[in-house]
Amino acid sequence: MAEPKTEVTTNGEPALLHGTELVLVTIAIALATFMEVLDTTIVNVSVRHIAGTLGVSPSEATWTISSYTLAAAIMQPLTGWISKQFGEVRTFVTSASLFVLFSMLCGLATSMPMLVIGRLMQGMVSGPMVPMAQALLLRSYAPQKRGMAMALWAMVIFLAPIFGPILGGYITDNLSWPWLFYINAPVGIFSVIITWSVLRKRETKRTKLPVDVVGLGLLILGVGALQFMLDNGNDMDWFNSNIITAAAVTSFICLTLLIAWELTDRQPIVDLHLFVHRNFRVGLIALCIGFFAFFGVTVIYPLWLQTTVDYTATWAGLATAPVGVLGLVLMPFVGRNMATMNLRAAATFGFLVFGVSMIWLSKMNATVSFGQLIQPRLLQGVAMAFFFLPLNQIMLSDIRADELASAAGLSTFLRNVSGSIATAVSVWVWGRRTDFHATMLAQHVQQNGVWQNYAGDLAHVGLSHQSAALAFTDSVVLRQAQTMGANDLFLAYGWIFMMMVFVVWLAKPPFRAIGGGGGH
Repeated sequence: MAEPKTEVTTNGEPALLHGTELVLVTIAIALATFMEVLDTTIVNVSVRHIAGTLGVSPSEATWTISSYTLAAAIMQPLTGWISKQFGEVRTFVTSASLFVLFSMLCGLATSMPMLVIGRLMQGMVSGPMVPMAQALLLRSYAPQKRGMAMALWAMVIFLAPIFGPILGGYITDNLSWPWLFYINAPVGIFSVIITWSVLRKRETKRTKLPVDVVGLGLLILGVGALQFMLDNGNDMDWFNSNIITAAAVTSFICLTLLIAWELTDRQPIVDLHLFVHRNFRVGLIALCIGFFAFFGVTVIYPLWLQTTVDYTATWAGLATAPVGVLGLVLMPFVGRNMATMNLRAAATFGFLVFGVSMIWLSKMNATVSFGQLIQPRLLQGVAMAFFFLPLNQIMLSDIRADELASAAGLSTFLRNVSGSIATAVSVWVWGRRTDFHATMLAQHVQQNGVWQNYAGDLAHVGLSHQSAALAFTDSVVLRQAQTMGANDLFLAYGWIFMMMVFVVWLAKPPFRAIGGGGGH
């Protein structure tokens, strides 16, 4: 079949979109991105329902989550290589089409192995979707408007994981868990039809590249072992488990060899030479560490609300969601004005506001009201707009247009790995700090006659039996210890954000329009 003729300008780049076409493509790509990112969190709140329906334990059902993240993590660094082989438009459309197909198969699953295989395939084809969405959006907008394109993309990236648990809980409670996957069909089909009809004449140049078999094998083993370790480390007691230790060693060896191989191979499957660009290197480090801290709080905050403050999953989601409110308002403003902003100063402001909001959050207690809970989350929405957009502009400012897909794939992969590490580390540290504070509080209760006085107070409210009084006291100590452990984490993440200010200023202006051709 003949290839559609690409419309190009005098400089050889595809002609920019305007008017209705630009609006439709933006909506289609944003919806596809929202769909993919949503699927990373929407299943989380339905694990128990899925386990009950398919007759397995909740721990076995968590493979519906880890199989997806494992496959997506492996495929994301391959985005640049795949897009060069098949073209960026074709890669995105094929990925979205297969994502819909495997979503339907997940919904039709009648056994856990069938569902896990469906999720594995769904994650595999989803890997290139988000980085390709970013690259296609940037190529469709004029350089002076690419800040706005990034603002739209960033809103989707940050809001989808927040609303995923809320939507997942609602669907599970009011419909059934297969609808978590069926809802992808109309969204995905719309995105595929619009994207292909508008962008098929703007396909990028295809380059036949040899398959880097060694690099691909090292990538699959290294990233697969790393993701397995992060997903299962807390459940298996980390390095007290031989399986986790073996996964860690395998990951370290394979990824070390991968770096050495890819830097010397003529046709690397993952382009690590992108790190020679100073701004890409600095921006990505700041972005990944910032995302680590942000995601760590986003994981622990709803867990603390549900285990300690007795919130339901829905109310915990509602208390978490306000982070997107001011972000939605401010991101378009930041996107429109990035060309005139001092990007390092803007990112500094974002980091400082994040730090202040995290330190504010660390002052919470288990009796806090809903109104008090959402105030620091609202402030984080301000930080989000000034953190993510300027850093992306800095990171991609010295990346050429033909490197965008590779840069987007690599940055998406490392950002998601940061999120996985944040999840594992945060849950582990919260558990350790909770144990520490519980021990200290228990010692305090036992000293200086505190227990006798407290037991007397409990007797006045009807808990005169010693076992009942001890059980109640244990629950109070645990609640306080969990809150103090969470506060320790929030405080640590606040200071991490503060320290990131120094990293941002290592970037070197001028920060050219994204994809505008690199270097200084």
